[in-house]
Amino acid sequence: MRMSFDGEPDETDEALLARFSAGDQLAARALTMRLTPRVLALARRMLNDATEAEDVAQEAMMRLWRIAPDWRDGEAKLSTWLHRIAANLCIDRLRKRRRSGPPLDEIEEPADPAPSAVAHLVAGDRAAAVSRAIARLPERQRIAVTLRHFEDRANPEIAEMLEVSVDAVESLLMRGRRALARDLAALIAAEDGGGT
Repeated sequence: MRMSFDGEPDETDEALLARFSAGDQLAARALTMRLTPRVLALARRMLNDATEAEDVAQEAMMRLWRIAPDWRDGEAKLSTWLHRIAANLCIDRLRKRRRSGPPLDEIEEPADPAPSAVAHLVAGDRAAAVSRAIARLPERQRIAVTLRHFEDRANPEIAEMLEVSVDAVESLLMRGRRALARDLAALIAAEDGGGT
């Protein structure tokens, strides 16, 4: 009598595993057809990913075939052992997912840290406005502001370059900053008024 691929209806999983261990490939096929769909369903429910579920089912079955020669009948039910192995494999994958973050297709594209074209234009316009405002300052204020704010020179160094006292440099800087603030404030007000 020929056995179906599901094994005899009354043949236990353990009996099929014992037959596989003795070299019966039909028993292996019958056991695979019987157990794999259940393991696959468990993995799909746990992982919510068909591809990963297939990988888990395959790994669980491979582990079953490896332990087949050492299986001791009566210690545990084969299907229970296999489900526990599959569940542990799923848990390992879920932990790995949490550690590595979401899948790449779920991650939003990072914002480009480079300024946009509009930001470049605005920055260029502002830089030009500041340059024009600095050019309108009296010569000694323009030199003091440029040395202090664009070349990062210290006040004593500026005083030495201009052959004036540090107090005179501080006065030049203060008057220059006030003039720049007025000039740029007027420019901003004109832009805001022109945009409405």
